[in-house]
Amino acid sequence: MRIATFNVNSIRARKERVLRWLERHRVEVVCLQELKLEDHSFPLEEIQALGYHCAIHGQKTYNGVAILSRKPIDNVQIGMGDDVEDPQSRLIAGDTYGVRVISAYFPNGGAMGSDKYEYKLAWIARLRDRLREELKRGGELILAGDYNIAPFKDDVARPHEWEGDVLANEEVRAALKEIEALGLHDLFRPFHPRGGIYSWWDYRGGGFERGNGLRIDLIYGTAGLLADTVGAIVDREERSGESPSDHAPVIVEIDRR
Repeated sequence: MRIATFNVNSIRARKERVLRWLERHRVEVVCLQELKLEDHSFPLEEIQALGYHCAIHGQKTYNGVAILSRKPIDNVQIGMGDDVEDPQSRLIAGDTYGVRVISAYFPNGGAMGSDKYEYKLAWIARLRDRLREELKRGGELILAGDYNIAPFKDDVARPHEWEGDVLANEEVRAALKEIEALGLHDLFRPFHPRGGIYSWWDYRGGGFERGNGLRIDLIYGTAGLLADTVGAIVDREERSGESPSDHAPVIVEIDRR
């Protein structure tokens, strides 16, 4: 079973690219972020025609997440399910292939010290509480998405430009460690222990062409999935060409025989 996470940065703007990518790779489960459209505008029929079931949690103009699977998706839940009023569509969960799959779009944080940064920290804390409840049910769980956090300093190509920023600082890394402490593991890192593999490059200043990237698109899983993961890649090819997303898909392969 292959699981991918892909921040498409507007599926409306990149629909044909996404459809070609899905047809080319036929990944079993795909978590999408930054749909930037409402549910009724999602290209449901085209994606279903490629053999995927879809669970969608969209939002006009901003955010939006989805899960695509080549098997049915059951027990779909949108949002955190807590008592916090939050209009941002950043989380969707469902059961497929015998695994609880969560597609997440973590807040960027704007600038250090800003209200957006405080929202980011609060959102991660809410997610941690949600995950704690999910894990109490037992079974395997995947948390895949755009985390907007570079877990290690070697996940940042140019630390002098990014360290201390909202994507790469010790406070957000500590928040991520609290999620890991629940029993979740970075499924990608064991295959690239020296770092230097990136999934996002800023459009500004030709980040991709200059190799100025960060690894912020992550796939975490429970211990059983970690043990069964046999490979992990970033599909850099999808970042090139005409009108790409600023993210590249991340794919892990899990042997679930």
